[in-house]
Amino acid sequence: MKTKKEKSASNEPTKSELEILQVLWQNGPSTARFINDYLNKEKREVIYMSTLKLMQIMVEKGLLKKDDSKMTHVYRAAVEEGKTKGALLEKVVDNLFNGSAAGLMMQLLGNKKVSPEEMEQYKELIKKIDEK
Repeated sequence: MKTKKEKSASNEPTKSELEILQVLWQNGPSTARFINDYLNKEKREVIYMSTLKLMQIMVEKGLLKKDDSKMTHVYRAAVEEGKTKGALLEKVVDNLFNGSAAGLMMQLLGNKKVSPEEMEQYKELIKKIDEK
């Protein structure tokens, strides 16, 4: 029997699954054809049957829901965008930065040139955190 941690890890989306979820989060319920066409146009070349098979696996994993009440099946995300991204980010912070969100922020700020507008946004965010 799988432990709770093993179950959540098996439901964690892969990079390709995240691409599909991003399309659904951005565009709402969609057909496999729409998602495949979008990925080909915006991301990289993918084969329709591969996209469809991956989406079927995602339904089995509980990442997608499928409405097959009509001739054309429509898929929608079964996981919330914020919760999914939050869990993945938490894993990155735990694994790469020993649980230090400050370490992640320092790495991010050190790797990219920050515009004055972005710096103001960061300052405002820090003020809001301090007020809590």
